[in-house]
Amino acid sequence: QVQLVESGGGLVQPGGSLRLSCAASGRIFSFRSMGWYRQTPGNEREWVATINSRDTTFYADSVKGRFTVSRDNAKNTVYLQMDSLKPEDTAVYYCRLNGDYWGKGTLVTVSS
Repeated sequence: QVQLVESGGGLVQPGGSLRLSCAASGRIFSFRSMGWYRQTPGNEREWVATINSRDTTFYADSVKGRFTVSRDNAKNTVYLQMDSLKPEDTAVYYCRLNGDYWGKGTLVTVSS
């Protein structure tokens, strides 16, 4: 009943920026938190950032200072602003609502 759709991925050069969106729809009765994760082939899915219902944000050390997570409550949408991108940021990025629901992912490729 809940659907999450990520968008905004694409190809960027090192040092560039992208803004990812995660739009939620369906039977969402409350918002506790939205997390961003990423995964590359052969690796475990890793946590990147989280925003909770109090708008407190948390970041993995690998992205702190470069990524910013925010939300638009009226649109049921969470964003991930990614700046100063590095090749190692290349991955499929997923959003996760309340620790229960996953989106299908959007691919980010950082390359020259």
